[in-house]
Amino acid sequence: MNSYRSDFPIFQGNDVIYFDNAATTQRPAAVFDAMKRFNDECNANPLRGLYDWSVRATERYEQARHTVAELIGAARDCEIVFTRNTTESINLIAYSYGLSTLHEGDEIAVSIMEHHSNQLPWRMAAERTGAKIVWIECEPDGTITREEYQSKITERTRIVALTQVSNVLGSTNPIREIADYAHGKGAVMVVDGAQSTPHMPVDVRELGADFFVFSGHKLMGPMGIGVLYGRISLLNAMPPFLTGGEMIESVTRDSLTYAPVPEKFEAGTVNALGAVGLAAAIRYLQDIGFEDIMERERQLTQRLMDGLSALPEVKIFGQKDASRHCGIVTFEVEGCHPHDVASVLDTEHICIRAGHHCAQPLLIHLGVSSTARASLYFYNTEEEVDRFVQAVSCVRRWMGY
Repeated sequence: MNSYRSDFPIFQGNDVIYFDNAATTQRPAAVFDAMKRFNDECNANPLRGLYDWSVRATERYEQARHTVAELIGAARDCEIVFTRNTTESINLIAYSYGLSTLHEGDEIAVSIMEHHSNQLPWRMAAERTGAKIVWIECEPDGTITREEYQSKITERTRIVALTQVSNVLGSTNPIREIADYAHGKGAVMVVDGAQSTPHMPVDVRELGADFFVFSGHKLMGPMGIGVLYGRISLLNAMPPFLTGGEMIESVTRDSLTYAPVPEKFEAGTVNALGAVGLAAAIRYLQDIGFEDIMERERQLTQRLMDGLSALPEVKIFGQKDASRHCGIVTFEVEGCHPHDVASVLDTEHICIRAGHHCAQPLLIHLGVSSTARASLYFYNTEEEVDRFVQAVSCVRRWMGY
């Protein structure tokens, strides 16, 4: 498979190994080019102006919405709301849907493996409404058993919040299976797709997701643009999250009428430039094809896990099957704090993530406080993996062990 390295300006002329793709991905020139064309050709406020630049800006913004809708299989473009990121998308759901529908005694089922972004908004909603958080536990390898989720999702459950792919273990959850069970109990399904959307085909209707969220910067788009998908019936019934410009139909001294979805949830000047960049990233992704991306990542992850597994001082977290890691390999080096591991590797121009990965309840559940995480994308190479494994094998010696 083509490594596509030449499409990414940041990889030119340096020897940096970038293995922090679960945090943010690098951007191909096609994204920068699309954003530059927007700036050069129609940099104006969308949605309001009647002059040519504004009209063209609106067209490109709405075309980006259509591109996102097609990517994730939304039934209609208006089910796509642009936000700043996954965190804001989930907060929008929690504040707008959660606070307006939850009551004392209701339950919100949240998996222990969630990123804080899919935990803390629900804890806020529970505190404000008298609802209760119920934790869906996972096995040490990240598996959620049928017995576990069926025991935690009951007739009292109103919301189930679950990541499709864990940002720590890389494990993929059976979203459709759990969604079907949740719907049978009358609950809505909120799916965090931040780690899945860049790596695999997503169809929100096939998944049974009532809400689905992801961030542009994790699939080669710019920072500051995120996506919230919601079923139109739910979005229509929800009150606005933010109020102000653009999200109203009419305002008088005594009354106001909100704009229809999705404008109702996009208050103020929108991030049209970010949306255009995200659309370009999606088109680039689609040109490559998820089948090739998934196979490339599987090969690289297998090579990485084989290399680390051969080091007796290294422990890998999660499942043994590389194809179940979605490019994420979380590990620890015996006797070395993960922050030290990351710092040592940085001296070799290797970028990884170390810490609790904004998933402290999961790490506590796993019996650790911090781990190191290498996360791959299709543009990484076998040579980088081999150099990384060699560097990890030297960490303890470099630290004086």
